[in-house]
Amino acid sequence: MAKNKRADDPENRAVYIISVAAELAGVHPQTLRFYERKGLVQPARSSGNTRRYSERDIARLRMIQKLTQDRGINLAGAKIILDMEKEMERLRSRVERMQRELDRAERRVRTTSTGTELVPLRSLRAFPWEGVR
Repeated sequence: MAKNKRADDPENRAVYIISVAAELAGVHPQTLRFYERKGLVQPARSSGNTRRYSERDIARLRMIQKLTQDRGINLAGAKIILDMEKEMERLRSRVERMQRELDRAERRVRTTSTGTELVPLRSLRAFPWEGVR
């Protein structure tokens, strides 16, 4: 399974064999093998090395079909689009994580600040080290 797939997420549980996955996605099993060779889908493998597809894989296969059949995009273009969507999702997650960290830091500052920790620079006439030579 790919690094970013969480096995405990029901959408990522690889349960469908190739014939069932192909039927659910509306394609021939040979098409799934071709997509795998092209890097469009990466099914998990069982201990016996059989392909196992998850709900997320099926959704990806359906999206590939939609892009290629309905939108007229070739497989290379579909791969680029899907990879970009994956990267956008990764970045969204990172932004959300950073926003949570910022919110926590701001709450900490508000609850611990007395208002006297920072001295505005304009209130200083000279820096202490400026008179020393």
